[in-house]
This record gives sequence, structure tokens and C-alpha cells, in this order.
Amino acid sequence: MSNSILRTFVERRWQESIVEELTRYITIPNKSPAFDRDWSEHGHMEKAVQLLSGWCRKQPIKGMTLEIARLPGRTPLLYFDVPATGKSGNRTILLYGHLDKQPEMSGWREGYGPWEPLFENGKLYGRGSADDGYAVFAALCHAGNLT
Repeated sequence: MSNSILRTFVERRWQESIVEELTRYITIPNKSPAFDRDWSEHGHMEKAVQLLSGWCRKQPIKGMTLEIARLPGRTPLLYFDVPATGKSGNRTILLYGHLDKQPEMSGWREGYGPWEPLFENGKLYGRGSADDGYAVFAALCHAGNLT
């Protein structure tokens, strides 16, 4: 597959399916438990897990299974498995991302905010948009039968 075909595919998928969900994700003030002791009671982590697992379940990936693993007092884990196909054989590839965000900090320019998504010059600004918030989207943005 040529790089230009793949790039066109990814850009189209990004615009059609991912940007809207990533924009919603930014609005969730889901701070890391190190910065939000009451993370479970606030419900932001749960909202993020539901948003991202819902998007994952909509993806037409043959054989994918998805589970939200939970342990008492720990943040939930969004786990998905996609069986290997084709020439890849039975190799295992692990991709990691996290759903929580660093605190909002100070110093945002006027008109910008950590939980308020903003597009400027083709770039999306907001907390979590570039701090692994996109990891699940990148992991499951696939070409399917594109060859």
C-alpha cells in the first residue's frame, strides 16, 4: 500500500470518526488520581471509559473483544484484543494509553482552556488531546481491507 493511500485513509477516518469523539473527551475533567483523590465519586473516569469504550465497540474490527476491567479502589482498564490475521501470524503487540489527564495548570492563553476544545489552524487544543487521550483512537484506526 502506498504512503499516500494510507495517509488519505487515516486523515479521512480521523475527520469522520475520531475528531468528534476526541473533542468530547477533552471536555471531561478526568484528572489523574494523584491530583483528584475523589476521582471515583466525581465520575469523570467513568464518563471517559464509557465514551471511549462506546467508540471502540462501533469499530468494524473482525474478532475484536472488549472488556472494562475493574479492581476496587483502582481506575478501570479498557482492554481490547484483536486476533492476528494474515502474514502477522500469532505475534502479540501491546499498545498502551491512559484515560486520565494531568491537572489543568495555569498559563492558558486567553480563549483557551483545559476542558474547552478549540481548533486553531487545523490543530485541536485541550487537555488530553495530545497526552495519550488519542491512544485508543490511534490503536484502532485501521485500514481493514484497504490494499
